[in-house]
Amino acid sequence: MVRIRIAALAIAGAAAGAACAPPATAPGPTMSLRLLGSPADATVIVDDQAIGTLDFVAAHGVALPPGVHHLTVKAAGYFPWDHEVIAQAGAPLLRLEVALAPLPD
Repeated sequence: MVRIRIAALAIAGAAAGAACAPPATAPGPTMSLRLLGSPADATVIVDDQAIGTLDFVAAHGVALPPGVHHLTVKAAGYFPWDHEVIAQAGAPLLRLEVALAPLPD
């Protein structure tokens, strides 16, 4: 499963005497991925799960858990772009350039 990390603020509080939920466990180590390129509205798919548009992933990135991941970027009127990455915990940010080729008329 792929998780997109977007900063969030959690506020916890409980009334006196009320039961408290156990603390949330921290997510495991990940590798950050950014895809840059065009067309901006192309759909990014990681491991058969649509993540968002190419411009969204370029701006926010994707956190990949360790392992092998299949990336696809596709848009109407273009050949799809496929790539495989091996994510390693603690690896530096991986930036990949995507330029979809238009389908011939």
